[in-house]
Amino acid sequence: MKKYNIAVIGGDGIGPEVIGEAITLLKATGIEFKFSYAEGGYGAYKKYKTPLPTETISICKKSDAILFGAVTTPPHIENYKSPIISLRKRFDLYANVRPFISLPIPPQRQDINIILFRENTEDLYTGEEYKIPGGAVAKRVITKKASKRIIQTAFEFAVKNKRKKVTVVHKANVLRLTDGLFLKIAQSLSRKYSNIIYEEMLVDSCAMQLIKKPESFDVVVTTNMFGDILSDEIAALTGGLGVAASANIGKTQALFEPVHGSAPKYAGKNSANPLASFLSACLMLEYLGEIKTAIKIKKAINSSLQNKYMTKDLGGTTSMTDFTKKVIHYYNYP
Repeated sequence: MKKYNIAVIGGDGIGPEVIGEAITLLKATGIEFKFSYAEGGYGAYKKYKTPLPTETISICKKSDAILFGAVTTPPHIENYKSPIISLRKRFDLYANVRPFISLPIPPQRQDINIILFRENTEDLYTGEEYKIPGGAVAKRVITKKASKRIIQTAFEFAVKNKRKKVTVVHKANVLRLTDGLFLKIAQSLSRKYSNIIYEEMLVDSCAMQLIKKPESFDVVVTTNMFGDILSDEIAALTGGLGVAASANIGKTQALFEPVHGSAPKYAGKNSANPLASFLSACLMLEYLGEIKTAIKIKKAINSSLQNKYMTKDLGGTTSMTDFTKKVIHYYNYP
């Protein structure tokens, strides 16, 4: 049996707690893991004057995958760089993949199955800003290389997983050079995938249609900032950020994290929802080739929810640790 070396960055707030529960679940699968713990986030910044210590980068380099919790980003520190953005750039994790699939959580809709591909390395997230008299300017970077590979990744996923449609989201009617480039590349690539329905949609229209007709979406691909905003909107349709998972994938490394923030006011109360970290762990298992185990965990999650074991954010009364125990129970006794 192969042994996987997983770098673990718990981060701040509830991050270490939910990732700790995910590790408890992973250990229960019988797969052999070596978990190498590293520091990152605001807590690390206060200790080392950097949110991403050199030792953490070294641990990540040696790992088969990275499991990331959540971090606090203090807005009052101008030179503070988010460790998650730094890791995305450091390891060129260009594809941010966010699946949104209906779960048995009343009264959430049961007809949603959307996979959002978000370009993960550029756009406004380059962090290039400068001051001007009376204000400030942020630089938005869109390149042919980054646009082509994320759009192609979305189409390839659609083909491999027998998806029917790819929706390209943009704002080329206003951002004619940046989103215009993104759109032209999408149009060109779409011709190579004649079996996939190709759709273009303005980001504002997409935001509305996701609320009105979410069942009409299949695979969505867009730029970094738009993807960040739209993915949080879709999460609201499937149970909220507490159930939203994500993968950050590059050619040689991948990082998996729940979408939610560090929520420091809930830290230490055993009330946080670990479900997003569980689903992120499932994405990691799929990346590592452990498909059957990922499927089995998802079934155990569904069984737990169907039997009304839910944390407070989903309208239930189950504690964080008890929810983990229930998922492990249903994993072992489906």
